[in-house]
Amino acid sequence: MAAHRKPRQRSLGGQTARTAFTLALAGAATATAFDGTGQAEPNLTPGQVKAKVAKLYQEAEEATEKYNGAQEKATAAEQRLQSLRDEAARKEEKLNTARETLGSMAAAQYRSTGLDPAVQLALSDDPDRYLDGAAFAERAGDRQSAAVTRVRRQLREIEQLRGAARVELTSLKTRQAELRTHKKTITGKLDAARRLLNRLTAADRARIGEGTSGYTASGRASRSSADGRDGLQAPGTATTTDRAPDSRAADAVSYAYSKLGSPYVWGATGPNAFDCSGLVLASYRSAGVSLPRTTYAQIGAGQRVSRSELLPGDLVFFYSGITHVGLYIGDGQMIHAPNPSAPVRVAPIDEMPFAGATRVV
Repeated sequence: MAAHRKPRQRSLGGQTARTAFTLALAGAATATAFDGTGQAEPNLTPGQVKAKVAKLYQEAEEATEKYNGAQEKATAAEQRLQSLRDEAARKEEKLNTARETLGSMAAAQYRSTGLDPAVQLALSDDPDRYLDGAAFAERAGDRQSAAVTRVRRQLREIEQLRGAARVELTSLKTRQAELRTHKKTITGKLDAARRLLNRLTAADRARIGEGTSGYTASGRASRSSADGRDGLQAPGTATTTDRAPDSRAADAVSYAYSKLGSPYVWGATGPNAFDCSGLVLASYRSAGVSLPRTTYAQIGAGQRVSRSELLPGDLVFFYSGITHVGLYIGDGQMIHAPNPSAPVRVAPIDEMPFAGATRVV
């Protein structure tokens, strides 16, 4: 009978319980580590939150400039692709006309001398291969030979255009994939910053200079930050523009002043919202000066100047990766689009690591 007894089940106690508890803790720690910034570090001080949010904004802005560059290239590739397609369509119309001409010649010859090889050309599914036949070349007259030469040339040109269009289409798809990647990076960084800021009280956010965390994942500042213009207007606007080295620089500065309080939206170039390079581009666009889209290209768009030589209208760049830009207005100040938590505003150029400056007019 003893052999048929069921073994007694051990209770979850002792070493087994301790092991289970340890595994549970390890699982919880692992889950916490992968659950985002807000859960991984529950005891951050407001100062630490500010530093982490600033880093996230900087990384998001770097991704934004890469997005802007990819968008510019995608737009150019799309335009080239459309141009190639339009040109191919025009050449196909000419080809059809040339083939109809050959068909007319063939019909005329047929009425007088019998069937002409041009008829076969007109009806052929592969006209280029048919034209390689020696019999057609031997029987065609000078006029037909010239027409055949034109057809052959047009066929080659169309195929070249189609090949170029395929290359541009591949390029466009690559740029579109880059856009999706950069967009995912941007929204991820901004969401992480929002989660961090939402853990603070309104008073703590105000103390660290982050008065609102109410912005969307697209990077649009909330209405409260966009509408609040207190402290944004800098004195001496007329004096600032008078000191600009060129009337176009003065016009650019005036435009930037008129946009104080506008919300930050990554990828935007106005007229109602901007990212950093978008604000600079729009300011000079209003003055009739065309600038590249990204900070990386804007820094090379004019004459480099030292910090001691800065004049109103100069472009001032920040961080080692040249990922942020503002419009210098004099007295150590600039107008810039900072990040999603703040609208376009006046700020000292000392608030970020200075990387260089460019005078574009």
